Amino acid sequence: MTDTETRSPATPARRGRPRAFDREQALDRAMRSFWEHGYRDTSIVDLTAATGVNAPSLYAAFGSKQELFREAVDRYDRLAGAATEQALRDAPSARAAVAALLRSHADAYTDPANPRGCLVVLAAAEWTGDADDAAYLARMREQTAVALRERLARDVTAGDLPADAEVGLLALYVDTLLAGLSLQARAGASRATVQGVIDCAMAGWDACVSAGRRRA
Repeated sequence: MTDTETRSPATPARRGRPRAFDREQALDRAMRSFWEHGYRDTSIVDLTAATGVNAPSLYAAFGSKQELFREAVDRYDRLAGAATEQALRDAPSARAAVAALLRSHADAYTDPANPRGCLVVLAAAEWTGDADDAAYLARMREQTAVALRERLARDVTAGDLPADAEVGLLALYVDTLLAGLSLQARAGASRATVQGVIDCAMAGWDACVSAGRRRA
């Protein structure tokens, strides 16, 4: 199952017969394999070992390595997106929302129960393949920035941020921090270290807001 392979005609999906494996469980295990090793370095052997499903059955269920990867990224995004949604929904202020977003993601990036870093950030950083997939990964990353821009825009309306605050620039700043925290976690930085970076970032939040105000 290479990057460009599609389902083998010799192994079509059999209709009317139940699969001998749990598709969601296999997808979860494939997600973790891609997360740990990256797209390029995750082979069909890795995927069959991780999922316990043979190659013909993986073809029948997912179509190709590329399609399986996209489903795995979608699954990861649903899981990570829940923390993003909660942080941006429940925090009482823009500053609190940004802090909650950064800290929840940093905890996830350094959770010893999971591979380190963010699957989407890491995949985008290594991607050298299909342009459509590069655009797809970029759109996945953009979702957090869009949600943050919407939250900050509400804070402007509520008067918590200045009326001329450049919410797009502030959201880009936070997205840049998230990407950097992911790469640091991947490189082995501890939870205490990445949380310390967030302490520094939040200490300068008011200055960042001031610097990000629209120029006349």
